Amino acid sequence: MARYNTVTALSNFRPEIRTLSEHELRVELAAAYRIFDYLGWTQLIYGHITARIPGPEAQFLINPYGLMYHEVTASNLVKVDLDGNIVGDSDYPVNPAGFTIHSAVHGAREDVCCVMHTHTTAGMAVAATTDGIKCHDFAGISLHNRVAYHEFEGITVDLDERARLSKNLGDKNVMILRNHGLLSCGRTVADAFRYLYALETACQVQIMAQSSGQTLTLPSHEVREKHAQTLEDADNGELAFSALVRLMDQKDPSFRN
Repeated sequence: MARYNTVTALSNFRPEIRTLSEHELRVELAAAYRIFDYLGWTQLIYGHITARIPGPEAQFLINPYGLMYHEVTASNLVKVDLDGNIVGDSDYPVNPAGFTIHSAVHGAREDVCCVMHTHTTAGMAVAATTDGIKCHDFAGISLHNRVAYHEFEGITVDLDERARLSKNLGDKNVMILRNHGLLSCGRTVADAFRYLYALETACQVQIMAQSSGQTLTLPSHEVREKHAQTLEDADNGELAFSALVRLMDQKDPSFRN
């Protein structure tokens, strides 16, 4: 086991990113669905998390449309290509709106493995405000100047919207879909999760802080950028995500099937 002292640089906690097999990726993605269910980041059968399968084919895994998140397993995840064709056998269809959003990102960002999208109450509340996220708290400040926005165009079933969505995302890893919800992406499932966790936490804190009626404080631009860059260069989310996967294993390991 590695030994650390109290002055070990945060960057030393950053695990190397390795290429996963399709089976390993299916297990990680299914675990993410169970984690979302555990955290309450669900809206009935809606919302979606996807992961791009390694290899030359532009294919990604998405949840079976109609299942609750706690019913998602490694084997029932649906594989689709960027044209919306289901690859292989599946007993389930795919949510058209989910395909539109996720194919937009996977089609434009080869650096992205995982895309996450939620309709949480706090996320939708901030998405409904003119100013969006203000980044007043520890989690929010880690996203300083790192949040993209996409205007609401109704339910995302128009494939033409993909070009506008991906253009608005650009090279950022978090986005607020105005009047809709939150989106994150990352080089791994854990990477996308840590961005979404920060954004969701920031939304919750902002709604609570604003409801207090008190004046909110904001650190200087320099401090915000230093904080954001320090965390950007630190752990890529693997430690926390692995801990949550262990918790899911304790609660119900059926996601691995």
